[in-house]
Amino acid sequence: MTMNKIAVVGAGSWGTALALLLARKGCQVTLWDFNAEHVAQLAKDRENKRHQPGHRFPDTLQMEASLAECVSGAECVVMVVPSHGYRVVYRDLYPYLEKGTVVVSAVKGIEIESGLTMTQIMMMEGKNDQNILFGVLSGPSFAAETAEQQPTAVTVAFADSQAATAVQQLFSTEYFRVYTSNDVIGLEISGAMKNVIAIAAGICDGLGYGLNTRAALITRGLAEITRLGVAMGGKPHTFAGLGGLGDLVLTCTGNLSRNRTVGLKLGSGLTLEQALSEMKMVAEGVKTTKSCYHLAQARRVEMPILEQMYQILYNGKRCQDAVTELFQRELKQEVEPMLC
Repeated sequence: MTMNKIAVVGAGSWGTALALLLARKGCQVTLWDFNAEHVAQLAKDRENKRHQPGHRFPDTLQMEASLAECVSGAECVVMVVPSHGYRVVYRDLYPYLEKGTVVVSAVKGIEIESGLTMTQIMMMEGKNDQNILFGVLSGPSFAAETAEQQPTAVTVAFADSQAATAVQQLFSTEYFRVYTSNDVIGLEISGAMKNVIAIAAGICDGLGYGLNTRAALITRGLAEITRLGVAMGGKPHTFAGLGGLGDLVLTCTGNLSRNRTVGLKLGSGLTLEQALSEMKMVAEGVKTTKSCYHLAQARRVEMPILEQMYQILYNGKRCQDAVTELFQRELKQEVEPMLC
């Protein structure tokens, strides 16, 4: 399965970084964005000065304002649009996909209204079209560092093993190492939920707590992610891998993390509205908190950190009160039989 013509849908920071990666390999890459003015500026500058300044576009990277033209004839479509707009964009492009097209979701979020992951949305919108192969790419990968070609490792998950291998080969470079998996749902739940825990980590840092607190939060956050992921059909070992623990550690500790930054602002005393008004890019964890909260409630999965985050973000609970409440919960055994 060879893939030379690639469509990257979404010209934000991560979409641009992946487009650069593929174009630098010599693939013919077409990059689309919903904002036609932004597309025109990218074509003029041959650089994304807004999201990835300093990285000139190779000749193999072209811009396209028409979604139909962007994906038409592409062997691989890489979806990098925010989760809240994913369904509409995929619905628009789906009719132009050819038989055998591989669609890679590089989006870490869950749709609020439906509680569906991005691959589940594609399955629904495509009416279970077996001719389209879709999966997910996820892992500890800040867009800026990927664009700078710093050593990075991620995972791609597809139900179809040949598609997984093909995408692995497509994205792998001397600095970007790709592993394969068949646990699509596990990788998606990990990628979405880690953003929620990252906001919590930022809150703890904003409140002035130390490294003990952060370590406890990451560890117990991973337990909650695993609990929800397994309930959704994910495999326990996925959550200890790059897309689980790896991405969680990066997002909870890295200064480039948008979600941790939101948490820092909340912990320092800003309201959610004030924190988001100071952000230039989307922090997926805010919306994901609501979608995962409703998902956990529906499946009766115990997730105390997630619950407190929901109360902070959507009911105005004081950050300090949420921490106090978490530490006053009933004492219990750490290891849960389901996760052993």
